[in-house]
Amino acid sequence: MKRNLEKFQPKASKKSLVLGSVIATILAITPFLFTLYESVPKQRVWDTFLFTYDSGFWEDANYGMWVLSSKAIPLLLLFIWFFTNRHWWYHALLVPMFMYIYQIFGFFNDELKFFDELQLMYMIPVMAVVIPSIYLIRARIFNKINEATKSLEELEEEFKMSPKNFWDKIRQYF
Repeated sequence: MKRNLEKFQPKASKKSLVLGSVIATILAITPFLFTLYESVPKQRVWDTFLFTYDSGFWEDANYGMWVLSSKAIPLLLLFIWFFTNRHWWYHALLVPMFMYIYQIFGFFNDELKFFDELQLMYMIPVMAVVIPSIYLIRARIFNKINEATKSLEELEEEFKMSPKNFWDKIRQYF
């Protein structure tokens, strides 16, 4: 009986089940990942068997890791949302993703005292590409609504992107 059922189950559904399980597990452990900074000692230099971390500007390794986790965990969640979202507006997620990436680079650059001051200046090129592209997609949707008898939900389904695998999803962005 089991062999007969295997014939009717496509391999893609098994892959999507595994990928969905991995994503669900990552989402479920994010509170644990966020509190990992509590295991870091409250001292300037943190020695582990893998590396030595000197907190430098932060003066406390525990505080430095709290700052890093407060940037990295939302970035991880935004990446998951970006790569699993099929709506036409998913490129808007690039703006907060770029913001968190910029802040993480600023975290590792101890020489910058006020690295958030020029954040908007570095985000303008990203926003200059993302915002007009979202507006153009929105304009195409509303143009098709005026020309066709389809509902907004049917048009959103038409604009959804459904790549076959993870690498197809990566390739569609570049």
